[in-house]
Amino acid sequence: MRKTLAVPAVAIAAAAFPLLTMSAANAAHDGSYQVSLGALNDSGVTGTGMITLNGDQADVTLTVDGALAGSPHAQHFHIGAQGVCPPASADSDGDGIVTTADGIPFYGEIGASLTTEGDTGADSGLAVDRFPVPEGDSYTYERTFTIDQATQEAFGAGNAVVVVHGIDVNGNGEYDAEAGQSSLDPSLPLEATAPAACGVANASQMGQMPAGGADTGAGATSGIENETAIGVGALAAAGAVAAGAVAYRRRQATDQA
Repeated sequence: MRKTLAVPAVAIAAAAFPLLTMSAANAAHDGSYQVSLGALNDSGVTGTGMITLNGDQADVTLTVDGALAGSPHAQHFHIGAQGVCPPASADSDGDGIVTTADGIPFYGEIGASLTTEGDTGADSGLAVDRFPVPEGDSYTYERTFTIDQATQEAFGAGNAVVVVHGIDVNGNGEYDAEAGQSSLDPSLPLEATAPAACGVANASQMGQMPAGGADTGAGATSGIENETAIGVGALAAAGAVAAGAVAYRRRQATDQA
């Protein structure tokens, strides 16, 4: 009978600790992140963004101003590097343009492609037919899609970066080959793939894009509070099991003495 009682105790303790691990993992990634896009390559492109993560789902809203009208603007989550935007000095060949390749050591490789439809993986990084094409000089992008574990972890670690591409070097209102060809795809002009704006995704207490009065952020933190409560409960349960096991062993030793 004593052996039978010991087995459930161990099982309960084993079940309690994974709850702590899962809660910590979710809390590290889930939540809202704000982005303030600053211009690169003298593009004049700026913007703001809000990304809300819930597991592997990313709810994204970007508002971009100063974009080149009538031309597609590739946009991505970049991950895995320093988690910063490249300085002007990152220009590797001295032509005055920081290319996507120049920026990779700073903002990293593509973690997700912010396409308007279809695939959102890194393989769609140059899917110019599925990126926003503004009618004027601004656009708003809204989409919810799945992101991989590495991208989730990048947000949690604070090194996820949003980059919007597409510049107009000579100001003629279109992407052309005057500035050269893209090193990423020779069939595309450099202007089409060069970064135009960049911003680091910073953890935010706000659950939506800033508008009007300040958002208290209750919607973004309530899930974390629940997870914390679950974790505390699991720890308490594990502690109770451990205490019970010690008391049981002491009684057993007394009986045998």
